Formats: sequence, C-alpha cells, structure tokens
Amino acid sequence: MLSEMNEPGEKRSPDAADAQAVETEEPRGLVLVNTGDGKGKTTAALGTVLRAVGYGYRCLIVQFIKGSWMYGELKSIKRLEPEVEFYRMGRGFVGIVDDNLPREEHEKAARDALAFAREKLTSGGYRLVVLDEIFVAVTLGLISVRDVLSLLDARPPQTTLILTGRGAPPEVIERADTVTEMREVKHAFRKGILAQRGVDY
Repeated sequence: MLSEMNEPGEKRSPDAADAQAVETEEPRGLVLVNTGDGKGKTTAALGTVLRAVGYGYRCLIVQFIKGSWMYGELKSIKRLEPEVEFYRMGRGFVGIVDDNLPREEHEKAARDALAFAREKLTSGGYRLVVLDEIFVAVTLGLISVRDVLSLLDARPPQTTLILTGRGAPPEVIERADTVTEMREVKHAFRKGILAQRGVDY
C-alpha cells in the first residue's frame, strides 16, 4: 500500500491514492487550469493526454492560437490516434512574429474554435478535452471570459477539461478544481540559447 511509504504523521500526497480506491471510484471529470508565465503549460496538458490514452480514453485537443508552425507534438500525437483527436484552429500568433493577417481573421478563427470546442465537448464522447492557449485568446480579446465560463457550464460531468495559457481569469480560477501556475525561475533564452527542437517545440 502506498500509505505505508509515508512517515508517521506525514501528510499524504494527493497523487498517492491507493490503486484500489482509484479503481472503485466513479468516473468524475475535473476542470484543470495550467497558467503562469513559465514554460510547460501545454506540455503538462499533453502529459495528461498521454496518461489518459494509457487507459484507452478518448481525448480531444483544440488549439486556439498556434497556427502553421511545426511542433514535434504534431507528429507524436498522430501515433496516438484514434484515441486522440487534434485540431489546430488558430491562425498563428496575433500581432507578433510573422503575423500579417487582419485581426478580423484571428477573431473569426477564435470564435470558430470556441463553437467547435463546445460542440465536441457537449457530445459527451471524450473523457479528456484540452483547450490549448484559450486564455491567450481571452487576453487578446478574441473571445470573452463569459465564453469560457459558458464552456465550463456545458461540460459533461464525466469529462475532464484542461485549459491552458497565460493570464487565466480569476473567474475561471475560482471555478476550476485544480490550478497550476508555471513560474519562470530561469530560461535558457536569457543566455542567448535559442529554442531547441524536441525540447521547446
């Protein structure tokens, strides 16, 4: 038993649940928020997807911002089909880097992603849904906090919903079951080291 590994009087980690308790507990979806200025928000969400696939659960990933850039996870996720469905709905980073699109196109893409995510989420066909960079879409004014709260209201009780991105609104944090804030302590970029393939993208 995992509990026997703890010292007397030591508080038990929330992640150290007995296997028997996990097996007998009724499926219950949660709302998870990965936010903060540090790296790892999307990476943590994808790690949860990997875990869910291990149990044969159907998973959905909808990206709100990242556009046509190539990321290593795009290739690896293909290997997780059909359990994982992945949709890139954004038109790329807004107003920075190589963005030459009118803002209206970004707004339409975000609204389309929102409608698509709602349709898929409310179908009840997924145990895990990831809405990647949705908070960036909110911060940029492409969609509203009310839109995100409406998705929380529409979530089937058995579906876990992960929302990622910097600047999670307080109203969403209040509603979430688990909130993790990634904080930058050091970053290789500060030393002039560019993003590394297989690590950063």
